[in-house]
Amino acid sequence: MKKTIIAVPCMDQVPAQFAQSLAMLQKEGPTTVAFQIGSLIYTSRNNLAGLAINQEADYIFWLDSDMMFPPGVLRHMLKTIEEQEDDVILSGVYYRRVAPFSPVVFSELDLSGPSAKWTNMDDIPKDRLFECEGFGFGCVLAPTAAFMDVQAKFGDMFTPINGTGEDLSFCWRARQAGWKLLCDPRIELGHVAHHIVTRDAWEDYRGFLQEENK
Repeated sequence: MKKTIIAVPCMDQVPAQFAQSLAMLQKEGPTTVAFQIGSLIYTSRNNLAGLAINQEADYIFWLDSDMMFPPGVLRHMLKTIEEQEDDVILSGVYYRRVAPFSPVVFSELDLSGPSAKWTNMDDIPKDRLFECEGFGFGCVLAPTAAFMDVQAKFGDMFTPINGTGEDLSFCWRARQAGWKLLCDPRIELGHVAHHIVTRDAWEDYRGFLQEENK
């Protein structure tokens, strides 16, 4: 059976909503939860990826400690990713905790030049997988082979490039190493803030702005 490391980079405390979601998570096959506590998230991610490689895990399931997710999310994502013909890294879609609550998904990401370039994706499908060039790592399932490929090609995995976040830096490296990035908007994720940010919050905010600008 497939072996999965559930990887959680975090500070010394996590929100109760995340803890409840993690406690209810339905695991698939041999699964281990690994927390990496530290203030430098890219170091935590590098260490967690290294742990999964050393333990010969088949997959790493990344969860940020400020996320809420349904119990069956891991099973759903494992099934989805194993149905793909390409080398795929799969993410759920979640939204920023503050206005304008935009999805943490990018249609364009170029870190090859002296300055980083990216374009936020605002036109998000609701009921089908779609490809993108970058996403946040709040809820991501990836074969451990992806991290081995990135490390072999670049000698590094998550260290930021040109001041870009560690997650987008990895996404750019992974695409250069031949991996395809897919998002699944059917997964119901919440981003823990003063209130739970979902697609409805984002669309309500956009509708409010449109009314204001009439």
